[in-house]
Amino acid sequence: MSGKVLVIDPSKRPDLMRGLASEVRVAILKLLRDGEEKNVNQIAERLGLPQSTVSSNLQVLEDTGLITTESRKARKGSQKVCRTAFSEILVGFRDDLPQAGDGTIEVSMPLGLYTTCEVTGPCGLCSADGVIGLLDVPNTFLEPDRMKAGLLWFTRGYVEYQFPNNTKLNRTKPTALEFSMELSSEVPGTATDWPSDIFLQVNGVDIGTWTSPGDFGDKRGVFTPDWWKLAGSQYGKLKNWRVNGSGSFIDGMRISDVTLDDLKIDQHHSIRMRIGVKQDAEHPGGMNIFGKGFGNYDQDIVLRIAT
Repeated sequence: MSGKVLVIDPSKRPDLMRGLASEVRVAILKLLRDGEEKNVNQIAERLGLPQSTVSSNLQVLEDTGLITTESRKARKGSQKVCRTAFSEILVGFRDDLPQAGDGTIEVSMPLGLYTTCEVTGPCGLCSADGVIGLLDVPNTFLEPDRMKAGLLWFTRGYVEYQFPNNTKLNRTKPTALEFSMELSSEVPGTATDWPSDIFLQVNGVDIGTWTSPGDFGDKRGVFTPDWWKLAGSQYGKLKNWRVNGSGSFIDGMRISDVTLDDLKIDQHHSIRMRIGVKQDAEHPGGMNIFGKGFGNYDQDIVLRIAT
């Protein structure tokens, strides 16, 4: 079982409420709650439902981040293996929700506040009001108006953010770091089958790679503005990268043996996070990062430090 608890404010996350508003989807979540991964056929057999019904509902759960999936080779072709992303889901309005206690430090970083970048086109930046600078011109990423960005995309390269190391000020010892952001691949137009290897580094150390399955445009993102054409990238998947004393994880799945000690947090006054697509990536499918005003999650890049 994941051991992770999701707390939902229904006024802030209507997408998740829609994801839960189905007896079939709730039954799938209950079935996966035992922590064992299951493929589509196994879920359909256990619930006594057609495979097509299970597949469509799994897609909704995956789009909202309530489950994680992985494609694996099967005897004939490939199969989708599913896991629950959370062991418990709590619903309440913001004033009633439990807040992060003294043991968690949270910093929200707007997309445009990267401190350094190196990108190749096609690339671009958008705010909630319109396109920033020129499309497919990497130098646009140096425009002062980048600070307003709610969506950015590029083919290869990276953007790097510098977060304050508040544990130095508080004189506390971190036990885990978590970065949360909405991501997808990038292709001119959209394509659900367009894999891209997206890497994450912290303080110059490679944490691991997540392969985005595609660039999603089958429907408008919950928060994507009306002026943004439907032919463009609409939303991504909310990914949580976590590093603790035992290793590194994406959505609870282990991706590397890099631990918190390897990042030497106590030796730096800032925490540098770099995310991008390497030049020699096996799947160099570009990337989108969705921030406030775009996609399905109205949030910037969030750093959480557990102490």
